[in-house]
Amino acid sequence: MNPLLEIAEVSVGQHYYWELGGYELHGQVLITSWVVLAIIATLSLLGNRDLKSTPDGFQNFTELVTEFIRDLAKTQIGEEDYLKWVPFLGTIFLFIFVSNWSGALLPYRLIEIPNGELAAPTNDINTTVALALLTSISYFYAGISKKGLGYFSRYVEPAAFLLPINVLEDFTKPLSLSFRLFGNILADELVVGVLVALVPLIIPIPIMLLGVFTSAIQALVFATLAGAYIGEALADHH
Repeated sequence: MNPLLEIAEVSVGQHYYWELGGYELHGQVLITSWVVLAIIATLSLLGNRDLKSTPDGFQNFTELVTEFIRDLAKTQIGEEDYLKWVPFLGTIFLFIFVSNWSGALLPYRLIEIPNGELAAPTNDINTTVALALLTSISYFYAGISKKGLGYFSRYVEPAAFLLPINVLEDFTKPLSLSFRLFGNILADELVVGVLVALVPLIIPIPIMLLGVFTSAIQALVFATLAGAYIGEALADHH
């Protein structure tokens, strides 16, 4: 049995499946992902369609977000290399942030589909594993592009007997990234769903507000760790 297929089956509830080339895809994840991408594209176009040297209106907001991501990248990666990684970290952060908030704020459950129900894209383990694997590929690329094959000498530093531990660390990074994000978003949506079913008025509202806050924190944590891993791969080890 393919272990990747076993991980892909880590899910809760029923799903709306699409058949494509003999494979079953979680259709509800693709639908909500397209919604998230449409929101990001719309906000980007609104903020950048009429750029001014002195920003005003929505341009202020987009520049604030850009500066925040640049500062995050500079802090985690360092001044020498951070600029080329701003697009990657920005894309990761914005996708997770808008995905999480869409699950917390948009009335997905009111939209009926043939099977299953709509939820945040990050509520599916396949999405979070894909984001984590992209991060892993990125920090391997960062290290190898800067240091060549000498990058792999980090596995035997500071001592050769640490090789298995250092290799294992690189395998656990994407696992921890993916399951942390998936677990937190799933738990938040399950708690809100149960409370709404049991106590429909008043009590779920503070929990929903807390979910909005924690979902933003999860996006920040993921982007910060991704930046830290890339910065670690680029750092000089002596």
